[in-house]
Amino acid sequence: MSTTKSPPQVALKYEVEVSEPGRVELQGPFTVGERLTVIVVPETGEVFHDLIDASQSSLDFWNNPLDDEDWNDASAGDATKTRLTCCN
Repeated sequence: MSTTKSPPQVALKYEVEVSEPGRVELQGPFTVGERLTVIVVPETGEVFHDLIDASQSSLDFWNNPLDDEDWNDASAGDATKTRLTCCN
């Protein structure tokens, strides 16, 4: 059985507004008569506050002066300045 290899497909993203009467127009690197597959995903306009809050709490974890002091004082070539602590 012989199989032919298809050229790689490139995905393009366009953000457009729908005009009357529900018409969407795209201008891109297309040739006349070229066949395209179009997937439409309507934007909800919904803001995900819970995800924003979760990401901010993760940033707060990294933003602490004790950790900054240890990392900023560490020298790549001098192991004596690197302080490691461990909890059992």
